[in-house]
Amino acid sequence: MHRSHHHFGWDNAIAPVLEVEPGDEVEFEVLDASGGQLRKDSTSEDVARLDFDRVNPVTGPVYVKGARPGDALEVEILGFGPASWGWTAIIPGFGLLADEFPEPYLKTWDLSQGRAEFAHGIEVPIRPFPGTIGVALAEPGRHSIVPPRQNGGNMDIRHLTQGARLILPVWVEGALFSVGDTHAAQGDGEVCGTAIEASMTIAVRFRLHRGEAPAEPEYVLPGGRPEADAKGYHVTTGFSPDLREAARKAVRFQIEHLVRRYGLSREEAYALASVAVDLRISEVVDAPNWLVSAFLPLSIFR
Repeated sequence: MHRSHHHFGWDNAIAPVLEVEPGDEVEFEVLDASGGQLRKDSTSEDVARLDFDRVNPVTGPVYVKGARPGDALEVEILGFGPASWGWTAIIPGFGLLADEFPEPYLKTWDLSQGRAEFAHGIEVPIRPFPGTIGVALAEPGRHSIVPPRQNGGNMDIRHLTQGARLILPVWVEGALFSVGDTHAAQGDGEVCGTAIEASMTIAVRFRLHRGEAPAEPEYVLPGGRPEADAKGYHVTTGFSPDLREAARKAVRFQIEHLVRRYGLSREEAYALASVAVDLRISEVVDAPNWLVSAFLPLSIFR
């Protein structure tokens, strides 16, 4: 499906551009999260001028024949086309530590050789996935594409790589599926607000499960994905009675480590954390505090 068939909000009144049968495979051309506003030669000044009404375009919608409310739409991720370049930005007012990083920042990545080098000696593995993927909502009108919802949406689940199966509840006839916001790599949490944002193609296969809609999206991952890394991790932690503040502390301490140990600027460290560091909730039961851990994989350092 051509990238020109895109939209900027969930709206069940948008006419489908393609009808498919369960079992069909479809390849989507996806625009980057800026909707083409950022280019390889863009600067941080261009980040400050981003029009948020044009971010996170999704390609679609696709009408899946036979899908109706109460069904489950299974979307199998078959693969991705290559990306030649990507970007990571700190956008003023956006991100987990927005109050601490008020200035725009932009890192552009050359992905043409199948590598993602952040700086000399620091390389992030390319593991593409769609940041935004979902179906139309039951409620009429346009709904923002930015937050995740019961229809899927901007979930930024980095594990939805090739072989993963996403199970979406169907809310309207035909499901009206769309996908966009493809990423070349991201850490769990996407802490600065962006990943390695990149235009690419994504191929999926649809299956329909009658009357099996989950309350909210679920996903199934194939085997052979060990979480432990051969070179290990440097992990920082943060505690707080507020989960978000615990996450902020863990990320802040990881940024301090990256600056101190590897000589990065604070902005570089924040951007690198967004594409490579995984946030994990380590503890939820010992009141009054939550504990969040930030896992930095040491394999990215050569």
